[in-house]
Amino acid sequence: MRYRTLDPKRIIETAERLEERIAERFPDAGLRGVAAELVSLSGDLARSAKALEAPIWWLRGVIVAAIVIGALMFLFVGTILPLGRISGTHDAVQSVQGIESSVNMIILAVLGFLTLIRSEERIKRKRVFRELHGLRSLIHVIDMHQLTKDPAALSTHFKPTAHSPARITNAADLARYLDYCSEMLSITGKIAALFAQSVNDDVVINGVNDIENLASNLSRKIWQKITLIESTAGRRKRSARMEQPLSES
Repeated sequence: MRYRTLDPKRIIETAERLEERIAERFPDAGLRGVAAELVSLSGDLARSAKALEAPIWWLRGVIVAAIVIGALMFLFVGTILPLGRISGTHDAVQSVQGIESSVNMIILAVLGFLTLIRSEERIKRKRVFRELHGLRSLIHVIDMHQLTKDPAALSTHFKPTAHSPARITNAADLARYLDYCSEMLSITGKIAALFAQSVNDDVVINGVNDIENLASNLSRKIWQKITLIESTAGRRKRSARMEQPLSES
């Protein structure tokens, strides 16, 4: 069962290790603060997901009490008329009306009880989406930090303007920075999956899938940048090797 479920502790440890790696390589970057927030959010959401696994006992007690009280009131009022008392046409009409009213009350009671029974599911679903809202916001914050990390800055023809943001001009550092962003997005997807593991609900699973798809799509854009960086670095190395014999001759 070890590899059939997600372990929240391992996810938090991975987020902590990633924060340390970012702090060592980019101690002054804003991405370090985002990584710290990811660690904090991972712990909070892991505890929330764990709490959702337990039943809401007070709500179940209220549901059972409502069902029992409803059944006792139904029997006490005596809406189901005994058919043995039918003696004439007038009594028969009243009996039919009474039976029709009783059937309608039974249908309404069943619908009401079903609504009460599904109330726990709705409460948990609302809690999950409230937690996922914060996680979605963090994903967009991570994406904001990689927007200005453009491989075009590595080109010799790139000319920054007066309002250009600070750029990473080293190809290896830029690729590592983007890779850290991709790792953070991957961790957010795993955090969201904890809720699908705790709450077996189709609506929750769809919401978790939306979070994972968002993180995957943004990560895909980042890896396109990393591919461009690697191709640019490869062209530079080939150009350097071609120029070296010419300079020696």
